[in-house]
Amino acid sequence: MAQGTTIDAALEHYLWVCRVERNLAENTVQAYGRDLSSMSAFLVRSGVVDPQAVEPSMLSDWIVSLSDRGLKSRTIARYRVSARQFFRFLVDEQILEDSPAARLDAPRVGRRLPSTLSERQVEVLIASPDRSTPLGKRDAAMIELLYATGLRVTELVTLRLAARHDGWLVVRGKGGKDRLVPYGDTAGRALDVYLQTREDEAPWMFITNRGKPMTRQNFWERLRRYAGLAGVRGKVSPHVLRHAFATHLVQHGADLRAVQAMLGHADLSTTEIYTHVAQERLRRMHGAHHPRGA
Repeated sequence: MAQGTTIDAALEHYLWVCRVERNLAENTVQAYGRDLSSMSAFLVRSGVVDPQAVEPSMLSDWIVSLSDRGLKSRTIARYRVSARQFFRFLVDEQILEDSPAARLDAPRVGRRLPSTLSERQVEVLIASPDRSTPLGKRDAAMIELLYATGLRVTELVTLRLAARHDGWLVVRGKGGKDRLVPYGDTAGRALDVYLQTREDEAPWMFITNRGKPMTRQNFWERLRRYAGLAGVRGKVSPHVLRHAFATHLVQHGADLRAVQAMLGHADLSTTEIYTHVAQERLRRMHGAHHPRGA
């Protein structure tokens, strides 16, 4: 591709490379084409046809125009990625020395509240293991403890017996940081019942019938099977139970910083995905109790 090429010509060549040399799926190539045609049309309307004349501010104006058109943040983020890849290609082709899209700001993508379970769904899930058997007692204790603490599944299956201290767990989280997490009386009783079945000297809290520590995959599969037995529809995983723990705490008035500490989030902004749960609880409280709330 020669110097002095137009943006449209460069775009056509880029799509050809994506299709023929990179062997990308046709749907992907077409998506790139749609995104970049929008950018090209905006630049041409601004009187810019030479890739070398494109300034970062022009691309920022294009992103703003997409927002003004009412496009969703996630869609605009995709446009931005397409532009960055296109201009990086032009740098690789030595058409440009630097990419004007290298520091193109992305719109803040709204974070959705992850999938969760209702309190009733958690109840029937916890009741699913057959507690007359050692394995059922172990599985019940694991589900109870996961819901009571919001542990990550890796934290749960790597727990050691020495981590338990009179209603608290010392949990080794991300980055090797320890945190204290309370687990409550109900989970404590389920744990006691399970541990009474143990006659081994393994140091792990939860073990298989071969005396080995439970694996993430094993527990995930067993949890999914219990969900089927309980008739709990939709995605059920250890991570979903972790979100149920946080959601239900906030619904019942827990402070976000306390939830942050229990979840092991380094930054409160990660926990703030649950903010709207607290806001909805306050809205219902206002509607139920304020004299003009109804």
